[in-house]
Amino acid sequence: MKSSLLLCVALAVSLAFVLVAGYPQDSEDEEYVLVNNKCQCVTVTSKFVPSEENPHEQILQRNIRILVPLKARENISDPMSPLRTTFVYRMTELCKKCDPVEIELGGEIYQAQQSTSCNEPETCYTYNRDKCYTTTFPFLHRGEMKQVQAVLTPASCYAD
Repeated sequence: MKSSLLLCVALAVSLAFVLVAGYPQDSEDEEYVLVNNKCQCVTVTSKFVPSEENPHEQILQRNIRILVPLKARENISDPMSPLRTTFVYRMTELCKKCDPVEIELGGEIYQAQQSTSCNEPETCYTYNRDKCYTTTFPFLHRGEMKQVQAVLTPASCYAD
């Protein structure tokens, strides 16, 4: 577990240099959230800070915060699956934007996505509170064993 945690930290540090994102420059001392992936427990923020070499110069500082969930299961919908020991973070997957955006080209409006890998399933290390997760379990009722489906994230599975 220690080695995978160290690998995650080393990966996060190396990927900090790879992350390229638009950054508004209208306010100093304000930190902007570039990525907030609750499914993989990663938050990437950036802000301008004074340079150590030249205090009159501002440099862009990026921070990557990774929470490694303890006792996470390989299959988060199956409480009996083995504990996860490997966590993989790819900045390209964390930063992909799959929500379609309307753009105007030549006077016509088109739907476009900013990523080409949106059909691939997302690896989730914890429950994404926006998704509905269920599992089945054996239930003994009046001497008969039945498989019953149970909701693991009720707030996202049932409408208000």
